[in-house]
Amino acid sequence: MTVYTALENDQLKTFKSAIETAVPEAEVVWVRDSTGVITARFLAEKDNPRADMVIGLAASSLLMFEKAGLLEPYKPAGVDKLKPEFRDSKEPYAWTGMDAFLGAVCFNTAEAGGVAAPKSWKDLLKPDFKGKIVMPHPASSGTGYLMVAGWLQSMGEDAGWQFMDGLHENIAAYLHSGSAPCVQAARGEQLVGLALDMRGASEKTKGAPIEVIFPEGGVGWDMEAAAIVKGTKNAEAARKIADWVATEDANKLFAKTYAVVAYPGADSPPANYPAGADKAMIKNDLGWMADNRERVLAEWSKRYESKAAPKK
Repeated sequence: MTVYTALENDQLKTFKSAIETAVPEAEVVWVRDSTGVITARFLAEKDNPRADMVIGLAASSLLMFEKAGLLEPYKPAGVDKLKPEFRDSKEPYAWTGMDAFLGAVCFNTAEAGGVAAPKSWKDLLKPDFKGKIVMPHPASSGTGYLMVAGWLQSMGEDAGWQFMDGLHENIAAYLHSGSAPCVQAARGEQLVGLALDMRGASEKTKGAPIEVIFPEGGVGWDMEAAAIVKGTKNAEAARKIADWVATEDANKLFAKTYAVVAYPGADSPPANYPAGADKAMIKNDLGWMADNRERVLAEWSKRYESKAAPKK
């Protein structure tokens, strides 16, 4: 069972084991990269898909795949128990949400040297932060794209681009991972890393001198989701895995690494996760994120590509 994913590397072993326990006839072979890379690869292979399933990829990407007719319609058993925003609202039903991931600020208190922690996004435009901020590149990273899409939706397009113009002045580099900016902040290589919420909590739990902040004005978010690829030769096992994704047991597993999950009551935010995630999440239109992705990334690249880190 070839499964395309953007799950973090440290999640893959646990997820594989849980899936194979639930569906013994399946052997999961992961193909893992960051969201932007996996999305581009999947779309490039549309005439000859290599994947049987997609698990743990941004719903905004799956909406693009659904629109292109690349997903096998299937409504898993028990899916009606999930929170409504985690269910495909279209017919025929094609994807199921797993968990939400948010943008957050990792601020290194040991390196601050008198600089106050940012309370709002606008605080990051202050001269104090010049050359001291890293964030994910939105074409490579789902976390990067949800931040950009979040600013454009919550501030409005004109004000959102104006904000990013100012932020760009203070950016040291755009990295090709949603976690790396927080890891750099945790190590003291940068003062501020805009990053995946869960990486902030895990770095702080490891003892890093960081504060994890959801800035005032709200944060962009996306959800990870699962779907069956049209034309898979392993449809029966894929349907069983899709059923498993919608179970309480699966969501308890997702809750070990994500603060917000699809199954009501299965949430259990980890240590050092900032309070108020539900309130911080902006009113987010995942359809808008999918429909405008190419346009937004082209405009972003035109303006800011000069500070992209080299790809390894």
